[in-house]
Parts: sequence; structure tokens; C-alpha cells
Amino acid sequence: MFYELRQYRVLPGKMDAWLELMEGEFIPFAVSRGMNITAASRGEERGEEDETVYVWMRRLESEAERERVDAAVYGSDTMKNDIGPRVSDVLAPDGHVVTRIVPTPASLTR
Repeated sequence: MFYELRQYRVLPGKMDAWLELMEGEFIPFAVSRGMNITAASRGEERGEEDETVYVWMRRLESEAERERVDAAVYGSDTMKNDIGPRVSDVLAPDGHVVTRIVPTPASLTR
């Protein structure tokens, strides 16, 4: 089991549009296709809200599950034709980082 921590850089002034797209459309769609999204948050730095950072995390049981879920979500017509094309309007093209997190034996996230 592992998590993916996904951090996105939102274009200046586009956070509300991103939240509407991500939390109003993508998350419900992805969950309906089997994605286990465990967290979604706006970013902060030193206690100050950062209007350009959005972070979300998903939990996966295996690499095979990641491949299956990604195909079901990102390979779908909904993602390719509806949600996906609007992402470039609100996110910086090179502004995303995906970090795989594997809980240690003592972690409560296991």
C-alpha cells in the first residue's frame, strides 16, 4: 500500500476556478471510478494561505491498482474530452509534483 501526494501550482487568480473543477467535478468523477482520494487542501506557507498551491492525496493498494484506476479515470472520454482540456486554463503547465509515500511500520496510515 502507498499514497501519492500530488501538489499542483495554480495560475494566479485561478484558485476558485480550480476548486470548482477539481472538487466539483474531478473528485466526484474519480471516486465514482474507484479512486481513493484521502485528502484535498489549499496550500499554506508559514501560516499564510498560498493562492497558487493545491495539494491532494490518494491511497493505492498496489501498482496494479494504480494502473487500473488511472486507466478508468484518465483514460476515460469524460477526462479526455471534458475535464482534461479545462485543466490547462487553471494550472501551470510545469507546476506539478507527485511524490509516492510508503508508510513505515509505525505509521497510523497503514
